[in-house]
Amino acid sequence: MEKMRTMLYVDDVEETAQWWQDNLGATVVEVNVLPDESHNIVLTMAPGAELSFFSKAFIRQYSPEVLGSTPSLMFFVKDFEALHDRLTTAGAIADNNGMLTFNFRDPEGNYFAVGQVK
Repeated sequence: MEKMRTMLYVDDVEETAQWWQDNLGATVVEVNVLPDESHNIVLTMAPGAELSFFSKAFIRQYSPEVLGSTPSLMFFVKDFEALHDRLTTAGAIADNNGMLTFNFRDPEGNYFAVGQVK
């Protein structure tokens, strides 16, 4: 497998994608205009790891069977403490079986986890 793309369904694609760029250093790799004139924005987080944002309204109209809860994603980073300090929505750092972790919330209230790479 050369790359993994996770699709996230959000209320505001532009705001959420911008938040990931500003707070987690993601970069835009694609912007697609969809049949309803909304946009799909694809960000890369690391080589081979992409997040693809679609509006919930688009998914409700074109593919309602996949609209559900946000996937549980965990990102592994080397600059763990710096990222924790930078994210205003970061939770407390916890030791989970010898790995330091914390969670954070995006602007739409979705939670994700971060693990420290040693």
